[in-house]
Amino acid sequence: MSESPNKLENIPFESQLVPEKLLNTSSFQFRCHKDISCFNECCKSIDITLTPYDIIRLKNVMKIDSRQFLATYTVPFEMDGHGMPGVKIKTADESKQCPFLTESGCGVYEDRPTACRYYALGLMSMREMGSTSDDDYYFTVKEAHCRGHEEDQQQTIQEYRDDQGVTEYDEINREWRQLILKKRSSGPTIGKPSPRSSQMFFMGCYNLDSFREFIASDGFQKVYDLEADFYQEIQADDVKLLKFAYRLLKQVLFGEKTIDLKAHAVDQRIEARREQMSHRQKTDQTNDFDARFDATEV
Repeated sequence: MSESPNKLENIPFESQLVPEKLLNTSSFQFRCHKDISCFNECCKSIDITLTPYDIIRLKNVMKIDSRQFLATYTVPFEMDGHGMPGVKIKTADESKQCPFLTESGCGVYEDRPTACRYYALGLMSMREMGSTSDDDYYFTVKEAHCRGHEEDQQQTIQEYRDDQGVTEYDEINREWRQLILKKRSSGPTIGKPSPRSSQMFFMGCYNLDSFREFIASDGFQKVYDLEADFYQEIQADDVKLLKFAYRLLKQVLFGEKTIDLKAHAVDQRIEARREQMSHRQKTDQTNDFDARFDATEV
């Protein structure tokens, strides 16, 4: 962002976002190609938030699991004031360059993230307070280095999205955005996520291979009632597993009944917790007696 002497003192920069609300049918002028003078310049200074489907595509093309991908290529951050977990692409300390940029261009082009596919557009999903649905709007991003807006090519937003292959990404990520929007629009009625629910959100959305192990655990299978065929299906397919994670998160975050529980599962868990608490109380009492006994011996 560059300094602008024409702006008021309390607004010291030019925004890269053009304040317009575009629809799928809206037209805009832009073209990026390998012969343009600014080719790959946008990849040398990045701030890219990854979506759940971005991570699936990238970790699979790199043939590593989600844990290794997250540890190697991402940094966590809070997406809002309530601490909703997000992840961004990690760059080297001395550079803001994308780690996937090569001398010949993007090294993961066929599996590049949603934000890269949208450039130089942005997507904004909005939900009115109390509404059960969200609306998508688009806006243009104009950075000083980018010459793409000077190219003589007009297209609609939908044509550009189709050309960039982003429609599939948006469809798979839609429920993720809806979870975030619902949390934000609920405000104080839901409150800040507990550490446990934040961990579940992170695992279900980003660390999918750990989530796969989680739903394979005895504890999970004793509580949730899944048909055997469906269970095998989601275990074998990352996208189907992700969509199941969205369902579970609706239950964890908002109390929606999206997944059936096994008969008596809740009663059994309550009884197990009572036994754990009773055991802890007895242990604390024993430790207290031992401490008092030791004190009298001294």
